[in-house]
Amino acid sequence: MTTTARMISQVSTKPHARKWTLGRVAIEFVKYSVVIVLALSYAFPLYWMMSSALKDDPQVYRIPPVLVPNPAHWNNFIDAWQADKFTLYTFNSIFRYALPSTVFTLLSSSIVAYGFSRVRWPGRDQLFYLCIATMMVPYTVTMVPLFIIFKKLGWVGTYNPMVVPALFGNAFFIFMLRQFFLTLPQELSDAARVDGASELGILFRIILPLSRPALAVVALFQFMGTWNDYLGPLIYINKYDMFPLALGIQKLRQMLSQVGNAPLAYPYLMAVSTIAAAPIIVLFFFAQRTFIEGISLTGLKG
Repeated sequence: MTTTARMISQVSTKPHARKWTLGRVAIEFVKYSVVIVLALSYAFPLYWMMSSALKDDPQVYRIPPVLVPNPAHWNNFIDAWQADKFTLYTFNSIFRYALPSTVFTLLSSSIVAYGFSRVRWPGRDQLFYLCIATMMVPYTVTMVPLFIIFKKLGWVGTYNPMVVPALFGNAFFIFMLRQFFLTLPQELSDAARVDGASELGILFRIILPLSRPALAVVALFQFMGTWNDYLGPLIYINKYDMFPLALGIQKLRQMLSQVGNAPLAYPYLMAVSTIAAAPIIVLFFFAQRTFIEGISLTGLKG
C-alpha cells in the first residue's frame, strides 16, 4: 500500500515539475534573448565604425550596406593619421588636458568628500546638499558667464579654463566618494586620531588606499569625459597646435571637404575615430573588475 501511494504521488507530481521546468526554461530563454539583442544593438555602432574604417568609397556608399569589408584597406589608418598632426593632438589630449584634469579631480573631490563624510563640523550636511544642488544647473547656463570670467583672466587660448576648475572638485564625484567613504568603519579613523594622525594623514594613509575601486571609477569617468570633450576645447582653444583629438577629427573633416575629397572623409574619419576610441576601450577592459566593484559598492550606506 505504501509503495502504491508513493507511485501515485510521483505520477501526480511529475507533470507539475515538468511544467515548472519548461516554464523556467522559456523565461530564461526570453531573458537571455532580449539581453543578447540589446547587447548586439549596442555594439553594432562600434562595429560599423571599425568596419567603415577599412572600406573604400564604393563599399561605403553601396546599397545594401557592406558589413564585412572586402578587401580591407588597412592603410586607411596610417593615411588618416598622417593627414594631420594627430600625434600632437593626442599629446595635447593626454598630457595637457585629460591627465591633469583627472589628477586634480581625484585630489580635490577626495578631500571634499572626506570632509563631508568623516569629519564632524556644524553645517556639514546643509553644505553637502548645496553642493549636490549644483548638479541641477546645466553647463549651458554657466557657459557664457564662465567664458567672460576666463576671458578677463586672460585664460582664453589656454587649457586653464578646463583644467583649473578641476582643483575645486566635481559635485557628482564628491557624492560618489562620500557614499563610499561612509561604508568604511569609523573606528579606523578614530584609532588613527588616537595615535596622533592628522585628518590629511588619515585620508591619504587609510581612507584612500581602501577606496581604490571608487577612485578608479572617478578616474575612468573623468578621463573619458575629458578625452571625449568637444565643447570645452571648441570654446577656449583657438590655436591649431593646441587642438585636442576631438577638435583634430573635426579639422580633418573640414580639410577633406575643402580639397574636394568629401567621399574620403567618411572612411578616414572612421579610422581616426577608431584609434581615438581604442584607449578608452582598452582601459575599461583592464579595469572593468575594479570599475564594477566601485560602482556596486558606492552608495551602500547613506
